[in-house]
Amino acid sequence: MAGIASYGAYIPLFRLNRADINSAWGGMFPVPGEKAVAGYDEDSITMAVAAARDCLKGFDRSKVDRLYFASTTSPYKEKLAASIVAGALGLRNDIYTMDFSGSLRAGTSALRAAMDAVDSKAAKCVLIACGETRLGAPKGDKEITLGDGAAAFLVSDAGVAAQFEGSYSVFQEMHENWRSDKDVFVRSWEERFIREVGYTRVIPQSIGVALKHCNITAKDIAKAAIYAPDPRLLATVAGKIGFEPFSQLVDPMFMTVGNTGAALSLMMLVAALEDANPGDRLMCVSYGDGCDVLIMKATEGITKIKDRRAIKRHLESKKMIPNYLKYIQWRGLMETDPPSRPPINHISVPALWRDREWGLSLTGQRCKNCKTPQYPPQRVCVICQAQDNFEPYHFTDVQATLTSFSHDNLAASIDPPTTIAAVDFVEGGRIIFNMTDRNPEEVKTGMPLEMVFRQVHYWEGIHNYWWKCAPIRC
Repeated sequence: MAGIASYGAYIPLFRLNRADINSAWGGMFPVPGEKAVAGYDEDSITMAVAAARDCLKGFDRSKVDRLYFASTTSPYKEKLAASIVAGALGLRNDIYTMDFSGSLRAGTSALRAAMDAVDSKAAKCVLIACGETRLGAPKGDKEITLGDGAAAFLVSDAGVAAQFEGSYSVFQEMHENWRSDKDVFVRSWEERFIREVGYTRVIPQSIGVALKHCNITAKDIAKAAIYAPDPRLLATVAGKIGFEPFSQLVDPMFMTVGNTGAALSLMMLVAALEDANPGDRLMCVSYGDGCDVLIMKATEGITKIKDRRAIKRHLESKKMIPNYLKYIQWRGLMETDPPSRPPINHISVPALWRDREWGLSLTGQRCKNCKTPQYPPQRVCVICQAQDNFEPYHFTDVQATLTSFSHDNLAASIDPPTTIAAVDFVEGGRIIFNMTDRNPEEVKTGMPLEMVFRQVHYWEGIHNYWWKCAPIRC
């Protein structure tokens, strides 16, 4: 039987106090708490990569034979985002990749499809990565409630930590949330109609059928990860089903992260798995044009998954965005005077293709003779001068330190100054990176660093991704 062999998550470092949004618009929506905000160089793809890296810790990536990327906010309307995620992770290029989109159920749909693929023997190991960066229109309630985040799962029939027991899905053609090709912001219909005709009716019915199919009751569920646009509706649904809100429901992270769309129920499932004990039954429920319900049972393998940042460690690590203006600038919602600098060089598609391995996955090489890593790949070893005697070497997860740096206050940047860093890797090798997620006043030589996958620049519809360095977060 298929099940979850590993899990991971990602919550952006930056948070925006909802009071700052409220204050900017004259106090119209006094909602407490804060929301997670993707950095200026982050999007649904980069966050999915971060969650997948968390999920893959301790696993042989060569075993992955499928990758499903789920999001309603892919940077591309026509291009396979899953291929970018797979490339950044350094997976084999002969794997099956697929995008799931168009619905807030995209994440659970991908997870269920992975379970079906493994159960049918069509695949042995499937990686699901889901990331969301939904935008609500300024001055609206969605701007306050929507947050950014990602989750990832490894589905297999070996070394399972949570055994899949059953599922139930139902569709409902209803305009609850939508975006056309021309829309930047999420649209929705009147709240009462959506609540009474949709959410509070469809979810309880779907959960009831799923419980019946598995021959269990609501009391048999240890933790339920149920998508909810707000805590009030979640409490209403819980009451209809018979769940105890304080003991059985997973925190929807409304006060700390916000509604992360297709990633929300998956992130809640990660939180449930973090605290699960062998024998615990878990439920994951998503909602959007219908409902997906998945039920699984934790095994002894749940105790073997360790060293994950998952939800807890990400929640503990944060930086506040200083003001609302910074937020709308990061999201590209405000046009500012461009710097008096030469334009960015055009992106070369042939160059991106040639550099797809050592650029996208930060793959260098290591000399088989003297074991010296070096980057980028070249024919001659810099130490022993051995020729054409190398093996691939991935720098993304290698411990690194800052050797030297400079802050460039003249370079065009949305987050000035631009910090250029010379990074030394513990096993050898030195590479120059841009540094992100840093406080310029706290940057010091010798500080430990980690590699993060980020967007470098954008030109003519092409998103140019590469790796940056950042202070170790948690």
